[in-house]
Amino acid sequence: MKQVHLRVDDELYNELNAYSVMMEQTMQDCVREAVAYYVTDMRRKQREVKDRQFTFIDLFAGIGGMRIAFERAGGYCVYSNEWNKYSQQTYFANFGEQPEGDITQVPASSIPNHDILVAGFPCQPFSIAGVSKKNSLGRATGFEDKTQGTLFFDVCRILKEKRPKAFMLENVKNLCSHDKGRTFKVILESLEELDYSVFYAVLDGQNYVPQHRERILIVGFDRKKYGKNMQFDFDLTPKYPKPVMRDILDESVDEKYTLSDKLWTYLQNYAAKHKAAGNGFGYGIAPLDGVSRTISARYYKDGSEILIEQEGKNPRRLTPRECARLQGFPDDFKIPVSDTQAYKQFGNSVVVPLMENVAKLIVKKLEEIDQTEEKELQRMVI
Repeated sequence: MKQVHLRVDDELYNELNAYSVMMEQTMQDCVREAVAYYVTDMRRKQREVKDRQFTFIDLFAGIGGMRIAFERAGGYCVYSNEWNKYSQQTYFANFGEQPEGDITQVPASSIPNHDILVAGFPCQPFSIAGVSKKNSLGRATGFEDKTQGTLFFDVCRILKEKRPKAFMLENVKNLCSHDKGRTFKVILESLEELDYSVFYAVLDGQNYVPQHRERILIVGFDRKKYGKNMQFDFDLTPKYPKPVMRDILDESVDEKYTLSDKLWTYLQNYAAKHKAAGNGFGYGIAPLDGVSRTISARYYKDGSEILIEQEGKNPRRLTPRECARLQGFPDDFKIPVSDTQAYKQFGNSVVVPLMENVAKLIVKKLEEIDQTEEKELQRMVI
């Protein structure tokens, strides 16, 4: 990273110092964020929405995988939010915008109007004690009661305030069984209560990238605008030919990605111990003509879930660029952070082409119902 030295007067210095203490950040990080926000605001004011079919917001944005997907589907991002400072760096490097931090402190009214809300929200358990008590007393409970204190609540309050035409939420496959199914039940009930028609499916990214990666996608359409008879299918067209691991690998890779003798011996012993105990835990050598296991945010630790075999030496882990390709990011996507942070970021991200294809289905459905609505209005006028 480049360095900039600046002078400020005592009053401004004291304000910055107090703010850095309050935010539990270094003064350097506070100043960097302030400059980034200034540049972001300046660029946003300079731009105009041109040749775009719809607007969207990018919540829990990570490094912008969802943004790429929805921009490819014809969208224009009017707002982004991500709290992690390293992810903010990568996002800024690629989109020239600094996502706003800590969504819990953002008033829903301050977020721009948009057509589609997009969010890969974290999965958290919901406290149902208060809800159960209200139910026993015959009192109605709203999403404020059921979801308060979780980040999903922030999605709900923004949906309630801004009423976008549609939304798409992404989460891990285990969301369905999380907390014995209670979490998913509360999510669906809350979205229905906000008067959205809700559809969901567990989809695997291996139809678009050489990685077995199952995620649940939840899509909703505004019933106040489109009525209750909405139909939506996750009718996707897989990529052909199906991508395989060798498609994403570099021909020449730095030796630093090769496992040390100590780590390789440890992984082999660890796998043997669990195999003897009847467990399936252990490292995974990715087949060059097949698909890999799911990459996770822990990949930076040892890379054990996805290793590449090498002739005459120990296996190696994927490079950050190969991880980017494994998730379907374009090769011109900038990686301005350390390898450790890059592994965490791509492990937490989405399969971009899968999200792009679902985004296009949502846009197609919105176009169909908007055109039908327009024709009906014209017929009534005539």
